[in-house]
Amino acid sequence: MSSSVAERLAKKTAKRPTSKQVRLKLVYVDFWSAVKISFLAGLAFAIIGIVVTFLLWTVLTQTGVFKTVGDLFNSISGQGSNSFMSALGLGNVMSFSIIVGILDLIVVTALGAVVALLYNLSVKITGGLLVGFTNN
Repeated sequence: MSSSVAERLAKKTAKRPTSKQVRLKLVYVDFWSAVKISFLAGLAFAIIGIVVTFLLWTVLTQTGVFKTVGDLFNSISGQGSNSFMSALGLGNVMSFSIIVGILDLIVVTALGAVVALLYNLSVKITGGLLVGFTNN
């Protein structure tokens, strides 16, 4: 026996393991699963939008951008000093952001349902989507 254990292990690891490949057709998307997933995606988008709106409003307020724009607006329009800033208060901005988030949730959920229905109808014509999987 002239070969050592290390040489035998090196020969074993030099062999590439064969990988199996499976090709499947996606011929049906469950409607309620698509609605649930699209609802969760819409909820995530709504929460992200509300948080980003709050952070952006906070940064713009702290840096004085709203005050500068308000002064410019007041010098052009000649109105009182609080007309512009009262429209951009935190309550108004967050209310608008929450309303947009709710509408976003409804639209994304409806789009997920429509896409699932359209895919299930198009499968009858196209035969489905071919998907490949490997065990790597």
